Amino acid sequence: MRRADRLFQIVQYLRGGRLTTAAQLSEKLEVSERTIYRDIADLQSTGVPIDGEAGVGYVMAEGYDIPPLMFTSAEITALVAGARLIRAWGGSEMAAAAEEALIKVDAVLPEEARAKARAVSIHSLGVQMDDALRLRLDEIVAAVDRSERLEFAYRDKDGVATSRVIRPLGQWFFAGVWTCVGWCELREDFRMFRIDRMADLSVGAAFKPERGKTLRDFYRTEDAGGRCMPGGGGLLG
Repeated sequence: MRRADRLFQIVQYLRGGRLTTAAQLSEKLEVSERTIYRDIADLQSTGVPIDGEAGVGYVMAEGYDIPPLMFTSAEITALVAGARLIRAWGGSEMAAAAEEALIKVDAVLPEEARAKARAVSIHSLGVQMDDALRLRLDEIVAAVDRSERLEFAYRDKDGVATSRVIRPLGQWFFAGVWTCVGWCELREDFRMFRIDRMADLSVGAAFKPERGKTLRDFYRTEDAGGRCMPGGGGLLG
C-alpha cells in the first residue's frame, strides 16, 4: 500500500470520534506500530485534529473530513463506468477493489458530484464471468506481478490440445474475452492465450527479463508486423 493511501485510511478509521489504538491500526493496515506512530505525527503536523498518545489511543475531532474530490462530469462518468466494467468483467480481486472504490468515491464526493456519479447510465449486463474464471484471472495477474511462469493445458480454436509453459507478460480484454500474452517456451515466441481455454493452471519457476522476451519486445513486434491482435493474428494460442 502506498503511504498516501495509508494516511487516507488512517483518517477514515479515526473518523466518528472513536478511540483507536496504534495496535489496531497496524493490524488493519499491515504495518508496524512504529510506522503508525510516525504517520499519526505527520498527519498532526499538517493540521489534522488527532488527539491521543502512544499506548492509549487516538481520536479525531468530530466533523473533520478530508477535502472533497473535485472531478468534472466527464471524469466522474469515466471513473464510475470503468469501475462498473471491472466489477463485471475483472478477476475476483479486481471486482472487489472496484466495488470498494465506488463506495469510497461516493463517500468523499460533494453532494452535487455524488448525484452525478449515481446517475451515470453506463452499465454492463448479461455478464457470464463465473467464479472459476475470475480466480484464474487473479492467478495470472499475480504471476505477472511476481514474474513467475505459468503452466497449463490449452485447447486452441480448432480443439487441438497442448501443454504450455509461458512467461506471462500482461492481460488484454478484447470483445468480451480476456487473453494473456506471454513468451511461450513451446513455440519460442510470443503468444496470446484465451484465458477461458486454459485448464489445470499452476504457477511455475520465477523468471528474469531477457532481451527479446519482454513486454517491450512484444510491443515492438506488434508495431512492426501488426500480427498481435487478439482473436485474429498469428500470435493467438
